[in-house]
Amino acid sequence: MKHFRMSFIVTFLCLAGAGWWGYEHTGWAGALSAVGIAVILGVMEVSLSFDNAVVNASVLKTWDKFWQSLFLGVGIVIAVFGMRLLFPLVIVAQAADLGLVEVWNLALNDPNAYSMHLTNHHAEVAAFGGIFLLLVFLNFLLDDKKEMHWLGHIEEKLGALGKISSISVMVALGTLMASLTMIDDAQKLVVLTAGLWGVLTYVGVDVVSGLLESEESAGNVGDLIKRGGIGGFLYLEVLDASFSFDGVIGAFAITKDVVIIMLGLAIGAMFVRSMTVFLVKKGTLDEFVFLEHGAHYAIGILAFIMLASMKFHIPEIFTGLIGVAFILASLWSSVRHRRKHEALAVAA
Repeated sequence: MKHFRMSFIVTFLCLAGAGWWGYEHTGWAGALSAVGIAVILGVMEVSLSFDNAVVNASVLKTWDKFWQSLFLGVGIVIAVFGMRLLFPLVIVAQAADLGLVEVWNLALNDPNAYSMHLTNHHAEVAAFGGIFLLLVFLNFLLDDKKEMHWLGHIEEKLGALGKISSISVMVALGTLMASLTMIDDAQKLVVLTAGLWGVLTYVGVDVVSGLLESEESAGNVGDLIKRGGIGGFLYLEVLDASFSFDGVIGAFAITKDVVIIMLGLAIGAMFVRSMTVFLVKKGTLDEFVFLEHGAHYAIGILAFIMLASMKFHIPEIFTGLIGVAFILASLWSSVRHRRKHEALAVAA
């Protein structure tokens, strides 16, 4: 429980802030409504991002204490205020050709207009986040050095394709080009550009790390992030950003109040960080060997859902439940795997 102590403190503060905000606008009824919505948003964020916590833990467990603390400390500030508040403001500012202060006033005084500007650019956001998450999934799936295979021979064969140089980027670009058929001609250029930025951001982590880190060789992204440092930190922050896009835009289906959205998603973001710490400290990924696999498959499904959402409305509850389903399935497989090996050890 100690790993979640700060999350409960932040939850209390955020709910108190939501209650005060609601009371200032519409009295006690508004306060109760604001607190309830903040709780719903927090739960939604946790359900959408649990697989994010697993992947974060799989990376962080190999880092030294300094970089772990930096990500879990500075990273949460970036996650809450940068991705859940500032980034949507930047999107609307660019779309409406307004300053950030003007957009903030728009969000407070005319939330319907703010929401409209943000949702009108959902396709670009989905293309960037979807392609980045797809590369995260492909980098895990198409890895010829991976020893554990959740799906057995099929996954082993797919992993062997990792020997082909840049195959993940090729598949991602092909998927991006195919996704353009779902949108209007007027949007294709901006969506293509956003998707290409997703590819460049993923690959750029490798380039930046090669320039800024002191290791002898930067290696590929998969090897790079396991060492920690500025490259790994950037990788996890962009990964978290990709997850947060879906939650931020989905939150507007529940409320148009940007303050309540930020407070509610902040609760969820804190619990995701706490789950990450718990998984690292308890060595859960070593005990449940397929948990990391389930999280990456959930990320792969989320990537395709984000790309499909450029044309189709996909309920957030479906997105959250399918991620949880993959996590539970991988936990069940991990327990079976452990019991099987324990039985063989006893028989021997």
